[in-house]
Amino acid sequence: MKLLVTRPMTDRATAAIAEAFDATFHTDGPLSPDQAEQAMRDYDAIMPTLGDAFTAAAFSGDLRCKILANFGAGYNHIDTEAAKTAGIAVTNTPDVVTDATADIALTLILMTMRRASEGERVVRAGEWTGWQPTQFLSGHVTGATVGIIGMGRIGKAIARRCHHGFGMEVVFYNRSQVTDLDFPARPLPNLATTLEAADVAVIAVPGGAGTRHLIGAEELKALGPGSYLVNISRGDVVEEAALIDALNAGTIAGAGLDVYEREPQVPQALIDAPNASLLPHLGTATEKARTAMGLRALSNLTAFAKSDDLPDRVA
Repeated sequence: MKLLVTRPMTDRATAAIAEAFDATFHTDGPLSPDQAEQAMRDYDAIMPTLGDAFTAAAFSGDLRCKILANFGAGYNHIDTEAAKTAGIAVTNTPDVVTDATADIALTLILMTMRRASEGERVVRAGEWTGWQPTQFLSGHVTGATVGIIGMGRIGKAIARRCHHGFGMEVVFYNRSQVTDLDFPARPLPNLATTLEAADVAVIAVPGGAGTRHLIGAEELKALGPGSYLVNISRGDVVEEAALIDALNAGTIAGAGLDVYEREPQVPQALIDAPNASLLPHLGTATEKARTAMGLRALSNLTAFAKSDDLPDRVA
């Protein structure tokens, strides 16, 4: 099988992929819809990832490709209905991203609530004049209430860390019932009540049309001026313009973001906001996690080549 991998991989993942398939590694950034369409005409299989534009328009004409083995748990950059209509299977890489992403969520909770980004900027700018009793007073993490929006694998991993690591009370909102928790957590009936109860709300929902702009002006108002927002899911889950307004107006105390609505574009107003901690989509950026993602995508490709059931099929 002739395979296109749309980004460079770790050394271990590259070696395993190259040994198994006739693989080409694309190094020139995300695929446009036209490039995605051409790739599906030229290759038997593709390993795409975030940013590649496999829109409905890309699935036209006579396509050679039969599987998109996505590198990543999220796949909202692929129009799965169009893929299904075209007879192209879609898989993802769940599980292996959970711990690294949960760790980044805790990083952002600490950075944002303790105003670490603001403090670092002051030190780096040479503006720190010494310790003061009222300097950079912040939220108190230990014992605070965390509201998890989306209690899936990653949401549970974040909540578990918050409870066991910082003695935080966990409340959550999930669209379906959650019954398999191994730590104390209280479900709340809707998004608004969860935000109102939280000292820090962590967004851990899947991306896609169903969650786009889930967090807007009204939701940020419900969160309130003493609370914080952390987003490690997909950028467009949060309405960025509303978030900027809320940060500048003091509607919320601060925000920690690893993802953005129009990645990699980050509005200057968000960069300038002193109460925002901003990371460049580091959620799974460990060698261990990224290698595991590549190997998980490879396992789906290998299963497809053997005509076996696809372990992580999503469409």
